[in-house]
Amino acid sequence: MADTSSNTEKPNDGRVRISKLLAERGICSRREADLYIEQGLVLLDGQPVTELGSRALPSQTVSLAEGAKLQQARRITVILNKPIGHVSHADDDGNYPPAARLITPERQWSDPKVAGPSTPKSGRPARLDTRGLAPAGRLDIDSTGLLVLTQDGRIARQLIGEESPIEKEYLVRVEGTLDTTQLALLNHGLSLDGIALKPARVSWANEDQLRFVLREGRKRQIRRMCDLVGLKVTGLRRVRIGRIPLGSLPVGQWRLLGPFERF
Repeated sequence: MADTSSNTEKPNDGRVRISKLLAERGICSRREADLYIEQGLVLLDGQPVTELGSRALPSQTVSLAEGAKLQQARRITVILNKPIGHVSHADDDGNYPPAARLITPERQWSDPKVAGPSTPKSGRPARLDTRGLAPAGRLDIDSTGLLVLTQDGRIARQLIGEESPIEKEYLVRVEGTLDTTQLALLNHGLSLDGIALKPARVSWANEDQLRFVLREGRKRQIRRMCDLVGLKVTGLRRVRIGRIPLGSLPVGQWRLLGPFERF
């Protein structure tokens, strides 16, 4: 067993919580790390760690045992085309159904372009354990399009947070007029709640629809940005997250993330 006496050492000795190291290195989330530590499935310099809160030097080797890797391999991620009227998270608004309720066998869609474990030779979807699926990000109740739900903390960490490098692309139907100065402001120069927005890529997709590409996701950000330049949003659909497009996935249906798909 690895020496966990570091748990009692002072924080300024250079040691960091092992769960934090695993999360920062993209191996798993902190919550998952704690679960693996309780099972003895985290290794510090090749030796199992079993005490929650254990610390290690950043130079030490922290890894997962094969049992933890097998657990990760069984976790699924799904792509949902969220319809209007569903909230992303169950706690967003108790008066509306959460998007996770749409993840049922009847609503599963198989994309012929994406080979995945959901369609065996029988042509019928395989039985999947969808417990614990949680949205990796939000999409407003009155917006549609691509919403990711996952059991994998690595993917959630990749997609959520101010430091996430993953692009999100939206098609936004608007009413009103927009001159070149206002379009430039949408690209860079606006602030929300006193905080400057990161540069975006905004352009006309057609005569009444804008294309937004963002690297952040402030609450109702696009609608508020449009309001600042005198536009009214009449429809908003997220069509891409990173390298994963919404494609032809029907509204209200979902599919598994393919084994070789990456955000």
